[in-house]
Amino acid sequence: MSAVKLALPLAGPVVDTHCHMDVSFDDDYILPDVDEAMAVAKSVNVTKVIQVGCDVASSKWAAKTALEHPDVWATVALHPNAAAHDPDLETSLAAIAELAKLPQVRGLGETGLDYYRTEESQAAAQHVSFRAHIDIAREVGKPVIIHDRDAHKDVIETLETYGAPETVVFHCFSGDAEMAKICAQAGWYMSIPGVVTFKNAQQLRDAVLEIPDHLLLVETDSPFLTPAPNRGFANASTNIPWTVRAICEVRGQSEQEICELLFSNAARVFGPF
Repeated sequence: MSAVKLALPLAGPVVDTHCHMDVSFDDDYILPDVDEAMAVAKSVNVTKVIQVGCDVASSKWAAKTALEHPDVWATVALHPNAAAHDPDLETSLAAIAELAKLPQVRGLGETGLDYYRTEESQAAAQHVSFRAHIDIAREVGKPVIIHDRDAHKDVIETLETYGAPETVVFHCFSGDAEMAKICAQAGWYMSIPGVVTFKNAQQLRDAVLEIPDHLLLVETDSPFLTPAPNRGFANASTNIPWTVRAICEVRGQSEQEICELLFSNAARVFGPF
């Protein structure tokens, strides 16, 4: 396999709004040196990252890391697949509710619905957890970050009927142009991952055209969804420029303009930075 291709620095600062520095495909994974990881990210003008929790343990790590590193903010949650298999969901949700009160924690997520890896018998726990996270987000006045996989209809229906909090972010947006229009009408943010660079992702590129300037975000979802030209390697915040430039190409906007939009939108959701 060829070496990782390093991107040129972006024209302006950008926030990686969704990453998992504590996750790896390697069973012998050692947690990163966060200062070193941020220094590398900053070399391409990714100046802030949002470290996202997926269970109680990773949420605690996210909160601790954000407290210790000024360029990292945290979100906390039970991932829908974690919720589906949690033997004591009530206790775990109570722990997330306490973490959500911390000032360095800037959102509830990732939560939502995932029908790709969940059997029908386990879906009920995901719905319970999703609604509980919405309640917590309302109580603490922070955004909810949505994980939505093969569940577009039910996620939207839950937000519309149960009642969405003031700020909603669709992490790793995977809908089509029509779904983007629905989200835009509701005022929900859509975060674009490296998938937008994939040859077979025309549906996502069509959706990107429908996202209003003020609702556009970008993310890595690292270590997953590495953009071209580095597919096959673990993702990291240093790959954001490839995704940003693909967005620029799709939307016909300059890199400077897109960087300014992405940073100001991220600051509105998670900041002030």
